[in-house]
Amino acid sequence: MRKAVAIACAGTCLGAFVLLGPAVAHHAFSSEFDATKPVRLRGKITKMEWINPHAWIHIEVTDDKGVAENWMIEAGPPGALVRRGWRKDSVKPGVEVLVEGYRAIDGSNKANGRDVTLPDGTRLFAGSSGTGAPYDEPR
Repeated sequence: MRKAVAIACAGTCLGAFVLLGPAVAHHAFSSEFDATKPVRLRGKITKMEWINPHAWIHIEVTDDKGVAENWMIEAGPPGALVRRGWRKDSVKPGVEVLVEGYRAIDGSNKANGRDVTLPDGTRLFAGSSGTGAPYDEPR
């Protein structure tokens, strides 16, 4: 009997670990980004990473003094982006975009993207649903 209970407990613990592991590993918006520090960045895409759990857009932004800065923009998961109208060929290197989002808490050149506007004026929602980010759902 003790052996059966031990096996059942071990199975339950393993199941909980498997199911909750990814949820614990995923971060809330407020753990990395500051909702009181919106950013509006215009720049050229240097790289687009279609990876889980978040896609990443890398852009080069040139300031008023002509100094180029590289920014990393966190977006939602690739599958969600595609369902929202994103295409791999619409965000290829060299395309100039306008990114609206929220700056990283640590002040680095990293942001959580909310909206990305393409050269033709198409506006795509980039955020991750359920993270606690402002305007969590598409507008």
